[in-house]
Amino acid sequence: MGKKDKDSKTSIRVGISDSSQELHFETLLGHEKVVALANEAISGGTTLVLVDIKDRTILVPAGKISYIEIGDTSDQKVGFTSL
Repeated sequence: MGKKDKDSKTSIRVGISDSSQELHFETLLGHEKVVALANEAISGGTTLVLVDIKDRTILVPAGKISYIEIGDTSDQKVGFTSL
């Protein structure tokens, strides 16, 4: 895994079974690390443990995960542009 910028964030959405809600947060962990942690939790039937950018710990039991969407937010820009 390459060295990431300090401002690089990974966006995560976790669908929870038996719920219409989803968790959406950003973490400073890289994409590969999040995938590895998710695979480990799902294959072991344990709890997925992640920390968001506000230093909050998110715990999701593997049996309740219906999907995980992982994306890099470092390329997203907000603002106006002239055409």
